[in-house]
Amino acid sequence: MYDTPEQMKRGRKSVNTDQAFTLLKSAGVSEEISIQTVRRWLRERKINYEGRGNQKSGYILDDTDQAYHLLKDAGVAASIGIPIVRRWLREGKIQDVGSESSKTEYITNEITSKQLLNNTTEQEKMIRQLKVKIKAQEEHIKGIEELHQNSIKTLVQQREKLNKEIASLQNENSKLQSEARVLLKENIDLRNQLLELKEELYKGTKREPEKQDIPPITQNFHQKLGLSKSASHKEILAGYKKLLKITHPDHGGNARAFHYIKTDFDNYRKSLKG
Repeated sequence: MYDTPEQMKRGRKSVNTDQAFTLLKSAGVSEEISIQTVRRWLRERKINYEGRGNQKSGYILDDTDQAYHLLKDAGVAASIGIPIVRRWLREGKIQDVGSESSKTEYITNEITSKQLLNNTTEQEKMIRQLKVKIKAQEEHIKGIEELHQNSIKTLVQQREKLNKEIASLQNENSKLQSEARVLLKENIDLRNQLLELKEELYKGTKREPEKQDIPPITQNFHQKLGLSKSASHKEILAGYKKLLKITHPDHGGNARAFHYIKTDFDNYRKSLKG
């Protein structure tokens, strides 16, 4: 505000008459004293003349020191001037805080408090944002854990199902093995019966008749097949066919036994024609 050579070196801006009058009125100085003070400052060349009338566009002071000296020069007490300087600083009418700590102590304290309050507000905002992020991460982790648990549950169910299928297959395998053993035993029994039958047939071919009253050929066929004398021709044929099927080489039988039974069967058929 003060347009002295020292102030000009520091690059301070000069206040015009309109700005000075508005400034004094804002500080609560009466209109009459404000006019007298503005005229005195103008004579002392502490302010510049504004030729366009009373402008209401406001003003800018360089720092709180300049504002404090202005009020002091206008006769405003320090107890009143300091709160006014604080208000101007909050309203943006003062650019910086001055260097005269003895006069700006309370102003500086208020600025520091405002800065701390702003910092606290920013920190609280950051804390809220971090809490939101942490909550989102916790929900994400919870979702992953639920997915993991569901995967484990599904795998356990699949394992139990596979174990049941394995047990069922093992049971079926045991049944098949049991049936195979039964069939093998039956096969062995049939082979033994076939061998006994072959031996009987073989003995029958080597044995010579001791009497003249040899039974008819058909009776020999009945005896070879183990049938009763009253057995019909169909029963004899069925007996031979059964033996032929059992002894057939393609069915695991003996070729010699098959040939012997086939020959005997052909003889039986010839006897029927005779």
